[in-house]
Amino acid sequence: MRQQQLTPHETKEQAPEQVSKAQFRAFVVVFFLIACITSALDLGTKSWIFGHLGMPGTKSETLGTIWVWNGVFGFQTALNEGALFGMGQGFVLAFAFLSIAMLAGIVIWLLGPFDKNWFLVTVMGLISGGIVGNLFDRLGLHQLRWLHDGVHVADTPVYAVRDWLLVMIGAYHWPNFNLADSYLVAGVILLAIYFFFFVEQPNTKKE
Repeated sequence: MRQQQLTPHETKEQAPEQVSKAQFRAFVVVFFLIACITSALDLGTKSWIFGHLGMPGTKSETLGTIWVWNGVFGFQTALNEGALFGMGQGFVLAFAFLSIAMLAGIVIWLLGPFDKNWFLVTVMGLISGGIVGNLFDRLGLHQLRWLHDGVHVADTPVYAVRDWLLVMIGAYHWPNFNLADSYLVAGVILLAIYFFFFVEQPNTKKE
């Protein structure tokens, strides 16, 4: 049986393509596992806390809050029609389209011929889980309906992100957030650290 000969320009490390294919499959599997687990945790906690405490305004401020650390950290439902920290209120559909575009870009990066490593795959899976968790809410898939609050028409679909983590910094009420927000912030910080401190910058000196 004839054995395949390496050309003079090939090295032994370049020959076994099966190794790179196996690693690529591992990257894809781990990415989707992280994205699915993180988004499931986000959606599960949102459903539980909203089922327990109800929509914002359905209970008094005291009864509608579960304190883990009294006056500092607890659980309280809120609905966000904007982005992180409540920015861009009313542009929920625009943020939904942006989320879809970002998610598509990450998947293209994952499946395309781009540089990858375990750190980037893990962080991108974390970010994707955050995108999916909040996108689910922005598209109204949680099937919540507005109460009569003087702003929204009662019994119309809610296209807003469910927030429930409450943090007080002294007398300042930090905008309520959720696990998906935490994934996104953590992912961006980790990417910034990676690119600033662990990626070699191109040498601009003339040879």
